[in-house]
Parts: sequence; structure tokens; C-alpha cells
Amino acid sequence: MVDNASSDGTVESVRSKFPSVKVITNQANLRFAGGNNVGIDYAMQNGADYVVLLNNDTTVDPAFLSELVQTAESDSRIGMAGPKIYYYNEPERIWFAGGKVEYWKGWVSHIGIREPDNGQYDTPRDVDYLTGCCMLVKREVIERIGKLDESFFIYGEDADWSLRAARAGYRLRFVPSSVIWHKVSASSGGNLSWFKNWNKLKGQLRLMARYAKWYHWVTIPAGITLNVTAAFLKLKRTGTGTA
Repeated sequence: MVDNASSDGTVESVRSKFPSVKVITNQANLRFAGGNNVGIDYAMQNGADYVVLLNNDTTVDPAFLSELVQTAESDSRIGMAGPKIYYYNEPERIWFAGGKVEYWKGWVSHIGIREPDNGQYDTPRDVDYLTGCCMLVKREVIERIGKLDESFFIYGEDADWSLRAARAGYRLRFVPSSVIWHKVSASSGGNLSWFKNWNKLKGQLRLMARYAKWYHWVTIPAGITLNVTAAFLKLKRTGTGTA
């Protein structure tokens, strides 16, 4: 467990209740990319064949990890794998069933978000990106493309990592038999907070600047404007919280 300079007694509590867990304490909040990179370094130095990122605001199905590993082992071309993720407070409502990148819209988004699960995403498939909420990454991928890019303040670094892996020739696999539940944006004020939406926008723009072709920029401004307007209206109507 990597602790990003928390001050709420988390480190002491984990060490007391789970003495077998290795706890790494950062002296400053290195944010998502930096904090995870510390853990990745530790895993790589200790001979890990795989690295799994897992948010602290999740609960997991006992088989979630074995399902991801089994999928990764099934094909040498699979470099990353991710689970189906539900809302914690609505355990049958989907939060993530794979990620898609829409360059013409200048946006990245979750497939299936907020949909009731009726089995419509029960088929494993390749996707554009995987969420850092939970993703399994092969050691060879990290050795080839490097770790998370810490220049992303927050949001976008997982999509960037995924796109770098895809451009290196690896497949990104959504594994619906692997299941977890997420307390959505607990560290950033809720799914509709100003903090989240502002930083998500900055992350999206950084991604587009890095990966979009020149001709995508013909429509990217309009696409981003529409998405930001929709988010603003929803935020104004509902306030902060999850959705």
C-alpha cells in the first residue's frame, strides 16, 4: 500500500490491522501518477511479473485478480487488462465496461457508464483504454513504455498509459468476469465536483494535444464545448455528489 502523505491515521491503522502488508509512506502527496509510480518501482524491484493498480475506494470480488491474470496469460499480445466496475452504492449499475477515445469529439469516456447491468457487456473485448481505478499491467509493458506520466496533475494519466501501450503494439483487454465496486471520485469531491470536472478537462486537453491528429482539431473545440456545457448544467442542477 502506498500512502500519499495522509494525516488521518491510515498508515497506523493498516500497520496495526494488517501487519503483513508492506506500507510505503510518501512524504508529500505525489497525486495519482506519482503515488502509483512509487508502488510500481517497489513491485518491479521485487521481481513482479505483473503490476495491478487498485484505488483505495474500492471493494473487490475474490476472483477479480485471477481472472485478470488468466486473461493476460492467454495471449502474449495482451499488455493490460481491466475489470468490469460497478458503482459501490448501486452494485448492479455499471461505472466502467471499457474505455473509448473519441478524437473527433476531443473526449475520452467510459463505455456503459450509469447503465443497469443486463449482461450487455459480458463479452471480453479489446478497448481503447483502461481506467487506473483498477488495471493489470505486464512487467514487459512497463519496461518498454515506462511508468505513469507525472506531468498529468490528475485525470488522463491512465488513458495516456493505455494509449502508449497500444501504440507499442499491445492489446488492452476488458475482462467482464473480473468485477470490482468503486466509491467514485471519493478523493476529488464526488463525480460532479468542480475540482473533478476542471481537472478532467485539463487532462482531456493534454491527451488530445499529445495524440489527436491535426484534422481532429477541426471538431475538437465544438466537441469539448458541448461536453463541458453538459457537465456544467448537470453540476449546476445537482451540485456535488456521485451520479
